[in-house]
Amino acid sequence: MMLRTAKPEDAMAVARVHVRSWQAAYRGLVPDGYLDRLRPEDRAVRYDFTHEDPLKPLTMVAVEGNEICGFVTVGPARDREMKNFGELMALYVEPNLWKQGYGLALVREGRERLMALGYSNAYLWVLKDNRRAARFYGCDRWMPDGMSRIENVWGVLLEEDRLRRRLK
Repeated sequence: MMLRTAKPEDAMAVARVHVRSWQAAYRGLVPDGYLDRLRPEDRAVRYDFTHEDPLKPLTMVAVEGNEICGFVTVGPARDREMKNFGELMALYVEPNLWKQGYGLALVREGRERLMALGYSNAYLWVLKDNRRAARFYGCDRWMPDGMSRIENVWGVLLEEDRLRRRLK
């Protein structure tokens, strides 16, 4: 497996991983009809893998051969009350590759990138009742901080819990 920064030509492959991961991981947590309507073509146009601005989100991909197996997106905190925090914004792995080390490699890479940007602490949001994700992040020492929110994500309202982690 190789980890590298996402390139513009990766957008569709990243979108396929993103959509398939949602459809597998969120079944039972998000309405089935909504998940069934997700299309990589709709998601791919929203990505911007063209910049090198440290104040914007950065996406790294895990590649095996020529296939993108997963991705992580990190950047400065989007939540105003979390000044001086980095944020892990997204982490998704091709569902048939879960539990094979891709997620662990990507979360570590995300933490490394945030530390390189000067952050000592980071947070992320996880879908409420997503036990698989909470277990995964817990193994990497991300802990709930008691904050929850309802967020409009891809056009659906989702309840999320915030997790934090010290990076250094």
